[in-house]
Amino acid sequence: MAEKRHKRQQLKKRLFTKNRLVILNEDTFAEIFSLRLTLMNVFVVVTIGTVLIIFFTTLIIAFTPLREYIPGYATPGLRESATDLALKSDSLDQAIRKNEAYIASIRKVLTNDIDYPRLSKDSITATANADQDVPAASEAEQSLRRAVEQEDKYNLFEQAKPMGGLVLFAPVKGHITQGYQAARRHYAVDVSVTKDTPVKSVANGTVIFAEWTPASGYVAVIRHRDGVISVYKNCASLSQSEGDIVRTGEVIGAAGNNTHGQGGTQLHFELWKDGYPIDPTQFIEFE
Repeated sequence: MAEKRHKRQQLKKRLFTKNRLVILNEDTFAEIFSLRLTLMNVFVVVTIGTVLIIFFTTLIIAFTPLREYIPGYATPGLRESATDLALKSDSLDQAIRKNEAYIASIRKVLTNDIDYPRLSKDSITATANADQDVPAASEAEQSLRRAVEQEDKYNLFEQAKPMGGLVLFAPVKGHITQGYQAARRHYAVDVSVTKDTPVKSVANGTVIFAEWTPASGYVAVIRHRDGVISVYKNCASLSQSEGDIVRTGEVIGAAGNNTHGQGGTQLHFELWKDGYPIDPTQFIEFE
């Protein structure tokens, strides 16, 4: 115990023994500066200085732009930009998926690549199946139908019929040589017209395809609102280009190309809704 006490006393003596730091002139040995110090004073000063340096460094890193130069620290603007870019990337990914689905629908329109049995659940095939297993109409029902047809014959709006909120006009007037037959994968009506008959847009829309094709001559595809697409094939020429905005009844081309080897000139007209074919005669009077 006495030895330990002796060591503590020696340590205390060393810590609190006063020393003088003197700076002398080397030539004249004149005293320039002197400072009385103890080891405890030096320790306290060094500790306080270290704490202050750490404190001010932390403040600089946390609250000044200098932290941008320290690896691992990002600016608020950079974080906001990264978040904004992530949101935009997600939006672009969704837009690309929608465009891919839309392009696939357009490809089906141009190639008639439709799996007919899949359409049985859709209301657009109701007309194709309406004549199956239907009992014969009575005389009274037939008389009523004739009366309704006679009234509709002189309707002022016989040339335009609504499809939801969209009103469709006839692209041409003529005799239908081949009607819509989904069971035979003929998703259009062929209308017999004279050569160079103007072909008109059935509604307001945007031309999304206008090119010559070996199978169908000049073909125009117009996108309307509510997911409706109209297709005009066997045209001799087109007056509209891809990307043009057309209005209802505006001329988009002239009929006159016959690619089926049949006599006369025909317009091959198709109507699509959300990627599915529709019988155009349900909404348009061609004759």
